[in-house]
Amino acid sequence: MNISDIKKSIDGTELATVKHFFPEDTGELLVEEMYKFIELDHLYESAIREVKTKLEILDSEFRTKYSYNPIHHIEDRLKSPKSIFGKLRRKEKSFSVEQAKANLYDIAGVRVICNYIDDIYTVADLLIAQDDVKLVKCKDYIRQPKPNGYRSLHLVIQTPVYLSEAKEEVFVEVQIRTIAMDFWASLEHELKYKADTSVSADLADRLKLCADTIAATDAEMQDIYKTLKEIG
Repeated sequence: MNISDIKKSIDGTELATVKHFFPEDTGELLVEEMYKFIELDHLYESAIREVKTKLEILDSEFRTKYSYNPIHHIEDRLKSPKSIFGKLRRKEKSFSVEQAKANLYDIAGVRVICNYIDDIYTVADLLIAQDDVKLVKCKDYIRQPKPNGYRSLHLVIQTPVYLSEAKEEVFVEVQIRTIAMDFWASLEHELKYKADTSVSADLADRLKLCADTIAATDAEMQDIYKTLKEIG
Protein backbone atom coordinates (compact mmCIF):
# COMPACT_ATOMS: atom_id res chain seq x y z
CA MET A 1 0.00 0.00 0.00
CA ASN A 2 1.49 3.34 -1.03
CA ILE A 3 0.86 6.85 0.31
CA SER A 4 -1.84 7.51 -2.29
CA ASP A 5 -3.74 4.35 -1.29
CA ILE A 6 -3.53 5.26 2.38
CA LYS A 7 -4.68 8.80 1.67
CA LYS A 8 -7.83 7.44 0.03
CA SER A 9 -8.39 4.91 2.81
CA ILE A 10 -8.38 7.47 5.61
CA ASP A 11 -11.23 9.60 4.37
CA GLY A 12 -9.31 12.31 2.59
CA THR A 13 -6.89 13.42 5.32
CA GLU A 14 -4.53 15.93 3.73
CA LEU A 15 -1.09 14.38 3.66
CA ALA A 16 0.66 17.74 3.44
CA THR A 17 -1.01 18.85 6.68
CA VAL A 18 -0.19 15.64 8.50
CA LYS A 19 3.47 15.87 7.40
CA HIS A 20 3.82 18.81 9.76
CA PHE A 21 4.15 16.24 12.52
CA PHE A 22 6.91 14.33 10.72
CA PRO A 23 9.62 16.88 9.96
CA GLU A 24 12.32 14.21 9.80
CA ASP A 25 10.21 11.72 7.89
CA THR A 26 11.45 10.42 4.57
CA GLY A 27 8.12 8.84 3.68
CA GLU A 28 8.24 5.41 5.27
CA LEU A 29 7.50 6.59 8.80
CA LEU A 30 4.49 8.53 7.58
CA VAL A 31 3.12 5.55 5.64
CA GLU A 32 3.58 3.29 8.67
CA GLU A 33 1.80 5.72 10.99
CA MET A 34 -1.08 6.26 8.57
CA TYR A 35 -1.49 2.51 8.18
CA LYS A 36 -1.79 2.27 11.96
CA PHE A 37 -4.71 4.70 11.74
CA ILE A 38 -6.50 2.35 9.34
CA GLU A 39 -6.11 -0.37 11.99
CA LEU A 40 -7.29 2.11 14.61
CA ASP A 41 -10.50 2.64 12.62
CA HIS A 42 -11.17 -1.09 12.77
CA LEU A 43 -10.54 -1.21 16.51
CA TYR A 44 -12.94 1.63 17.30
CA GLU A 45 -15.56 0.40 14.83
CA SER A 46 -15.44 -2.90 16.70
CA ALA A 47 -15.89 -1.10 20.02
CA ILE A 48 -18.95 0.68 18.64
CA ARG A 49 -20.44 -2.67 17.59
CA GLU A 50 -19.76 -4.09 21.05
CA VAL A 51 -21.56 -1.22 22.79
CA LYS A 52 -24.47 -1.17 20.35
CA THR A 53 -24.94 -4.91 20.78
CA LYS A 54 -25.05 -4.52 24.56
CA LEU A 55 -27.66 -1.78 24.26
CA GLU A 56 -29.75 -3.70 21.74
CA ILE A 57 -29.78 -6.76 24.02
CA LEU A 58 -30.90 -4.64 26.98
CA ASP A 59 -33.64 -3.05 24.91
CA SER A 60 -34.80 -6.44 23.65
CA GLU A 61 -34.90 -7.80 27.19
CA PHE A 62 -37.13 -4.90 28.26
CA ARG A 63 -39.50 -5.68 25.39
CA THR A 64 -39.68 -9.31 26.51
CA LYS A 65 -40.14 -8.58 30.22
CA TYR A 66 -42.15 -5.37 30.24
CA SER A 67 -43.57 -5.03 26.70
CA TYR A 68 -41.74 -1.74 26.41
CA ASN A 69 -38.63 -0.45 24.64
CA PRO A 70 -36.78 2.30 26.53
CA ILE A 71 -34.56 2.95 23.50
CA HIS A 72 -36.12 4.68 20.51
CA HIS A 73 -33.07 4.28 18.28
CA ILE A 74 -29.26 4.23 18.33
CA GLU A 75 -26.80 6.21 16.23
CA ASP A 76 -23.02 6.04 16.02
CA ARG A 77 -20.11 7.95 14.61
CA LEU A 78 -16.37 7.45 14.24
CA LYS A 79 -13.91 10.35 14.13
CA SER A 80 -11.92 10.53 10.92
CA PRO A 81 -8.12 10.69 11.07
CA LYS A 82 -8.41 14.32 9.99
CA SER A 83 -10.62 15.11 13.02
CA ILE A 84 -8.29 13.14 15.29
CA PHE A 85 -5.35 15.10 13.91
CA GLY A 86 -7.11 18.40 14.62
CA LYS A 87 -8.00 17.46 18.19
CA LEU A 88 -4.48 16.19 18.95
CA ARG A 89 -3.07 19.43 17.59
CA ARG A 90 -5.39 21.46 19.86
CA LYS A 91 -4.17 19.38 22.79
CA GLU A 92 -0.59 19.96 21.63
CA LYS A 93 0.01 16.23 21.21
CA SER A 94 1.88 14.50 18.42
CA PHE A 95 -0.06 12.82 15.64
CA SER A 96 0.19 9.13 16.50
CA VAL A 97 -2.06 6.19 17.28
CA GLU A 98 -0.59 5.93 20.77
CA GLN A 99 -1.39 9.59 21.54
CA ALA A 100 -4.89 9.20 20.12
CA LYS A 101 -5.65 6.15 22.26
CA ALA A 102 -4.29 7.76 25.40
CA ASN A 103 -5.70 11.28 25.09
CA LEU A 104 -8.95 11.11 23.12
CA TYR A 105 -12.09 9.65 24.67
CA ASP A 106 -14.46 10.41 21.81
CA ILE A 107 -12.97 8.69 18.77
CA ALA A 108 -15.86 6.23 18.96
CA GLY A 109 -19.27 7.65 19.76
CA VAL A 110 -22.66 6.06 20.35
CA ARG A 111 -25.82 8.15 20.73
CA VAL A 112 -28.81 6.52 22.40
CA ILE A 113 -32.18 8.19 21.86
CA CYS A 114 -34.72 7.28 24.54
CA ASN A 115 -38.43 7.94 24.85
CA TYR A 116 -38.49 9.49 28.32
CA ILE A 117 -36.09 11.07 30.81
CA ASP A 118 -36.28 8.14 33.24
CA ASP A 119 -35.29 5.79 30.41
CA ILE A 120 -31.98 7.63 30.08
CA TYR A 121 -30.89 6.77 33.61
CA THR A 122 -32.27 3.23 33.38
CA VAL A 123 -30.26 2.51 30.24
CA ALA A 124 -27.13 4.16 31.66
CA ASP A 125 -27.33 2.20 34.93
CA LEU A 126 -27.84 -1.12 33.14
CA LEU A 127 -24.97 -0.47 30.74
CA ILE A 128 -22.36 0.47 33.34
CA ALA A 129 -23.50 -2.36 35.64
CA GLN A 130 -22.09 -4.90 33.18
CA ASP A 131 -18.90 -6.39 34.58
CA ASP A 132 -16.84 -5.82 31.44
CA VAL A 133 -17.79 -2.14 31.18
CA LYS A 134 -15.82 0.45 33.12
CA LEU A 135 -17.22 3.94 33.69
CA VAL A 136 -14.43 6.47 33.13
CA LYS A 137 -16.32 9.75 33.19
CA CYS A 138 -19.90 10.99 33.55
CA LYS A 139 -21.28 14.45 32.72
CA ASP A 140 -24.96 14.96 33.44
CA TYR A 141 -26.18 17.86 31.32
CA ILE A 142 -29.79 16.98 32.12
CA ARG A 143 -29.67 17.80 35.81
CA GLN A 144 -27.16 20.56 35.07
CA PRO A 145 -27.81 21.82 31.51
CA LYS A 146 -25.18 23.76 29.62
CA PRO A 147 -25.67 27.56 29.60
CA ASN A 148 -27.08 27.40 26.06
CA GLY A 149 -29.78 24.93 27.15
CA TYR A 150 -28.16 21.72 25.88
CA ARG A 151 -29.29 18.60 27.73
CA SER A 152 -27.90 15.07 27.51
CA LEU A 153 -26.17 12.46 29.64
CA HIS A 154 -22.58 11.88 28.55
CA LEU A 155 -20.68 8.77 29.59
CA VAL A 156 -17.16 7.72 28.72
CA ILE A 157 -16.80 3.98 29.14
CA GLN A 158 -14.13 1.39 28.43
CA THR A 159 -15.19 -1.83 26.79
CA PRO A 160 -13.06 -4.80 25.74
CA VAL A 161 -12.51 -5.65 22.10
CA TYR A 162 -11.20 -9.15 21.44
CA LEU A 163 -8.82 -9.30 18.50
CA SER A 164 -7.06 -12.29 16.97
CA GLU A 165 -3.94 -11.83 19.09
CA ALA A 166 -4.97 -9.61 21.97
CA LYS A 167 -7.70 -7.94 23.97
CA GLU A 168 -7.84 -4.14 23.98
CA GLU A 169 -9.78 -1.88 26.33
CA VAL A 170 -11.26 0.86 24.19
CA PHE A 171 -12.83 4.20 25.14
CA VAL A 172 -16.32 4.90 23.80
CA GLU A 173 -18.31 8.06 24.40
CA VAL A 174 -22.00 7.31 24.95
CA GLN A 175 -24.51 10.15 24.77
CA ILE A 176 -28.00 9.35 26.03
CA ARG A 177 -30.88 11.76 25.49
CA THR A 178 -34.60 11.86 24.81
CA ILE A 179 -36.20 12.40 21.41
CA ALA A 180 -37.00 15.97 22.45
CA MET A 181 -33.42 16.69 23.59
CA ASP A 182 -32.08 15.27 20.34
CA PHE A 183 -34.51 17.37 18.31
CA TRP A 184 -33.26 20.58 19.93
CA ALA A 185 -29.56 19.64 19.84
CA SER A 186 -29.67 18.65 16.17
CA LEU A 187 -31.44 21.80 15.03
CA GLU A 188 -29.35 24.07 17.26
CA HIS A 189 -26.18 22.57 15.77
CA GLU A 190 -27.50 22.99 12.22
CA LEU A 191 -28.53 26.61 12.81
CA LYS A 192 -25.13 27.51 14.24
CA TYR A 193 -23.38 25.70 11.40
CA LYS A 194 -25.41 27.59 8.78
CA ALA A 195 -24.74 30.89 10.52
CA ASP A 196 -21.00 30.16 10.09
CA THR A 197 -20.34 32.36 13.11
CA SER A 198 -21.47 32.79 16.70
CA VAL A 199 -25.16 33.68 16.97
CA SER A 200 -26.26 36.99 18.43
CA ALA A 201 -27.21 37.31 22.09
CA ASP A 202 -30.87 37.67 21.09
CA LEU A 203 -30.85 34.46 19.05
CA ALA A 204 -28.94 32.65 21.79
CA ASP A 205 -31.65 33.68 24.27
CA ARG A 206 -34.36 32.44 21.91
CA LEU A 207 -32.60 29.10 21.47
CA LYS A 208 -32.24 28.80 25.25
CA LEU A 209 -35.97 29.53 25.66
CA CYS A 210 -36.75 26.80 23.12
CA ALA A 211 -34.54 24.37 25.07
CA ASP A 212 -36.33 25.18 28.33
CA THR A 213 -39.76 24.85 26.70
CA ILE A 214 -38.83 21.51 25.17
CA ALA A 215 -37.47 20.32 28.54
CA ALA A 216 -40.75 21.24 30.23
CA THR A 217 -42.64 19.35 27.53
CA ASP A 218 -40.32 16.38 28.00
CA ALA A 219 -41.13 16.29 31.73
CA GLU A 220 -44.87 16.66 31.06
CA MET A 221 -44.88 13.82 28.52
CA GLN A 222 -43.14 11.58 31.02
CA ASP A 223 -45.71 12.47 33.67
CA ILE A 224 -48.53 11.66 31.26
CA TYR A 225 -46.90 8.34 30.46
CA LYS A 226 -46.60 7.47 34.16
CA THR A 227 -50.24 8.42 34.79
CA LEU A 228 -51.46 6.27 31.91
CA LYS A 229 -49.29 3.40 33.10
CA GLU A 230 -50.83 3.60 36.59
CA ILE A 231 -54.35 3.65 35.14
CA GLY A 232 -53.58 0.69 32.93
